[in-house]
Amino acid sequence: MQQLLRYAPVIEGLVVPRTRYDSCLHAFFPSEPMASSAANASCGWKGKGAMRRVHWISVGLLSAWAGLSACSFEPALHLPQVPSSAGYTAGRPPHQTTGTTGTGGVSQQFVYGRALTREWWGLFHSIRLDEAVQRALRNSPTIAAAQAQLREAQANMQANAGIFYPQISANLGASRQKSSGATFGGRFPGFTYSLFTGGVGVTYYPDIFGINRLIYRGSKAQTEYQRYELAMARLTLTGNVVNTAIAEAATQAQIAATEEIIARNRDLLTLTEAQYRGGGSPYVNVLAQRAQLLANQATLPPLQQQLAVYRHLMAILEGASPSQRREKPFTLDDLVLPEQIPVALPSTLVQHRPDIKAAEQQMRYALAQIGVAKAQFFPIVTLSASAGTSSPTTGAFFDSSSGVWGIAAALSQPIFEGGKLKAQEKSAYAAYDTTFAVYKSTVLGAFQQVADALRALEHDGAAVQAQYHSLQTVQQEIKVAEAGYQSGTTDYLSLLNAEIAYQGARIASVRAVAQRYQDTAALFVALGGDWWKGARLSGGSLIPPRQQPRGLEQTGSTGVKP
Repeated sequence: MQQLLRYAPVIEGLVVPRTRYDSCLHAFFPSEPMASSAANASCGWKGKGAMRRVHWISVGLLSAWAGLSACSFEPALHLPQVPSSAGYTAGRPPHQTTGTTGTGGVSQQFVYGRALTREWWGLFHSIRLDEAVQRALRNSPTIAAAQAQLREAQANMQANAGIFYPQISANLGASRQKSSGATFGGRFPGFTYSLFTGGVGVTYYPDIFGINRLIYRGSKAQTEYQRYELAMARLTLTGNVVNTAIAEAATQAQIAATEEIIARNRDLLTLTEAQYRGGGSPYVNVLAQRAQLLANQATLPPLQQQLAVYRHLMAILEGASPSQRREKPFTLDDLVLPEQIPVALPSTLVQHRPDIKAAEQQMRYALAQIGVAKAQFFPIVTLSASAGTSSPTTGAFFDSSSGVWGIAAALSQPIFEGGKLKAQEKSAYAAYDTTFAVYKSTVLGAFQQVADALRALEHDGAAVQAQYHSLQTVQQEIKVAEAGYQSGTTDYLSLLNAEIAYQGARIASVRAVAQRYQDTAALFVALGGDWWKGARLSGGSLIPPRQQPRGLEQTGSTGVKP
């Protein structure tokens, strides 16, 4: 080894600058000291024959070639630390929500340490919802675009993989030319001749410093990035379909509640007009009740418009035009609120969320670009060979005398680039710092989404319970007020106040239930689902594995609670 380092100047002149040669070679022979005059003097080279010098120089060149070709300029990937505990929220994580009777009033339990099923929307136990999601996954142009981008990335990766192999080309040509006598320095007459050529050429770029591998790794990271972008597009699409179905059902429920309120207003108006005609009520009560009826009727068209918007949006998500939507609107009765909520651990979440995995692949790509920027400082070696024939006539085209061949090797070493290569290296490091920050921000954002959804479900359960009791109380109040108004023991103002309170409680109850459904879906989306796990790629599409039973899928500890 010391003898090899003694002749590092020889290798330096052919391959790399001395400092980079020493550092890279020393990485593969750490037990050997760096070159020094004392070490050279102790090697016994003085007085040796020329043949031994040539022998050791050859060994040195081969060793340097092998060592430098294995030298990687790509830094190691270091991901930020992720908490391994089961907690997401500040304070004590919720275990179970409060519950009550009625639609959407069940108590929900959080099962920590378990992941969602692949088709997480199946936890709502709705055949209609399953059909809507499947139509969207089949027909959505957003998914088609993501699949095309994945196929493009795969094709680019395959193209970059071709650099590892010799590039072989064939050529065949025919030309006829006239040459001027002045070309030969005299007044000679020109002559005309034909030339027929053909041959095969081979070019090869030995990956001595790994730049080809680094470029390939970068393209592979980009392919994986597009794969997870496709997964994220699917997750976003399914989340939008579920949220739109819930919003459609909630709006339909508000329309039904508003129509019920309008019907009650009409009945009270009829009763008030009858009492006015009988002299038991002033006309101002009739006007007040009529104004209340008209005010409630005015709230109905905006709700109907909102329902139409959701129906149109659902058609678009399914890859169809709004006019093609034939299905009736979703209702809350079409959906079942999940009672058991699987919650993956934070350490598992970073392996399940497609956007986190995509950000990780961007970091890998940035690291490969750092390696490429470093490798630019080192030589590029090109090996080429060609063989063929060149003949003035077609008859002599295949004669042995017409054969031509050539072998060449070229080495290109940057010497002065005006600081361009160093600036490119700094730019690559800055790009990596950007991807590192984006990755960390994505992870923190995912944790926040899960934490917000957990607290939202905890508060939604209390809100639904409170709205349910409020509605029950107001219903009793309005019954008593209506009976008293008919019998004359209660004035109209008390009845009107009870009616307004009932209307508010009725609508608020519907909204609280709908919010609970939406927050449940938001938690499932924030957890990333597990549907992509074990999927295989076919033609740019993610093909999920065999259908699994809906419900909870064990991925770690059994029901571990924080």
